[in-house]
Amino acid sequence: MSERVAAVILSAGMGTRMKSSLPKVLHPVAGKPMIAWVLDAVAPAGADPVVVVIAPAHDVVRAAVSDRAALAVQDPPLGTGHAVLASAEVLRPWCAETGSGRGTVLVLFGDTPLITPDTLARMVAARRAKDDPAVVVLGFEPEDPALYGRLITGPDGGLERIVEARDATPYELEIGLCNGGVMAVDAAILFDLLGRIGNANAKGEYYLTEIVSLARERGRRCAVVTCDPIETQGVDSRAGLARAEAAMQARLRAAAMDGGVTMTAPETVFLTHDTVLGQDVTVGPHVVFGPKVTVEEGAEIRAFSHLEGAHVGPGALVGPYARLRPGARIGADAHIGNFVEVKNAEIETGAKANHLSYIGDARVGAGANIGAGTITCNYDGHNKFHTDIGARAFIGSNSALVAPVTVGDGAVVGAGSTVTRNVGADDLVVVRGETKAVPGGGERLRQRNAQKKKDREKRKG
Repeated sequence: MSERVAAVILSAGMGTRMKSSLPKVLHPVAGKPMIAWVLDAVAPAGADPVVVVIAPAHDVVRAAVSDRAALAVQDPPLGTGHAVLASAEVLRPWCAETGSGRGTVLVLFGDTPLITPDTLARMVAARRAKDDPAVVVLGFEPEDPALYGRLITGPDGGLERIVEARDATPYELEIGLCNGGVMAVDAAILFDLLGRIGNANAKGEYYLTEIVSLARERGRRCAVVTCDPIETQGVDSRAGLARAEAAMQARLRAAAMDGGVTMTAPETVFLTHDTVLGQDVTVGPHVVFGPKVTVEEGAEIRAFSHLEGAHVGPGALVGPYARLRPGARIGADAHIGNFVEVKNAEIETGAKANHLSYIGDARVGAGANIGAGTITCNYDGHNKFHTDIGARAFIGSNSALVAPVTVGDGAVVGAGSTVTRNVGADDLVVVRGETKAVPGGGERLRQRNAQKKKDREKRKG
């Protein structure tokens, strides 16, 4: 029988320091809940089952993860060891089924979104090593160990025990190797070890870290796998959430640039977990990518643009100061310029809207040109309507297209027009009010308005 992997994700903490009605593990990092990052990290290890341990009141967490994991409730909260024990209903039969030494249980925390699949794979591999360690603990070496628990290793490099900082001797406090919290445990002895944990401490809680000493007492070896300290970073406050966001953004930017994306000021660009940027895409400073954005190869997103739910075709140019809202589909080599907003609209190949326009619920045909100040009037206060602009059409500046309306292929709409009826292919349409000049009327109007102001002030005084 081959090695099998299960996972327990501890997510029952109330997160009181977050000062939020939303459970801590559901706060997003790069647009995805923290616990979803952890679930994604265990998936490549083939973890099955995965158990998420929640608090009784966390119905929203239950709803968020129930399609990806089994649920267990920790009630009351009596420490990390007790939390893992809460998974017994699901995991104990699985552990018995796997057989002696043939299963590994990963224990993680739902508020550590930066843990990577690679680190978990190395932990599972270490658990499968010939020396058959009972417990593999994730370690890290921070610049300032401060109040982290220390990992005490023996001459052979094996882990002997975990010592909390408050219980450590001055010598032990000099040790830089700290406890990252994540463990890989031999499934065959997990629940035996959990059952032996005591609660003779100030909080009366059952601490998972005790299983290392308990395993050693049984003559089993324990081991350490190290990682970048950033992976162990837990989130228990808004400041911690901001630090996790910054770290994840740095990771996403690096991955994008490794994939062939140019970022002229990467520290100012913000990505979402599902942002897809093709090879030779260029991203200018201060660009924000919301959820569900794909930018194909060779496109350029210029400074201060905001994209969400949009697809940008190859070679297209967006920005600066452009906004693409959900449903925006920008075709190959199309141009969306400064202060142009596109929502639920398709801009076909080579079409251009270079400045100061709103295009919503529309199609702009290939090669069409949208003049400055053009808007599609798509909303009547109750319903949305569609505007269809044909290929090679030219829409003059400061035009309003009142939907539903169609402008045919090759048609020209004169500047300043308000179009309320369909325009045929290759037609020229100009819709303007008559120009009327009143000689001296401007001065008379100013005098009349000034007198009205004086009369109002006189009545008040």
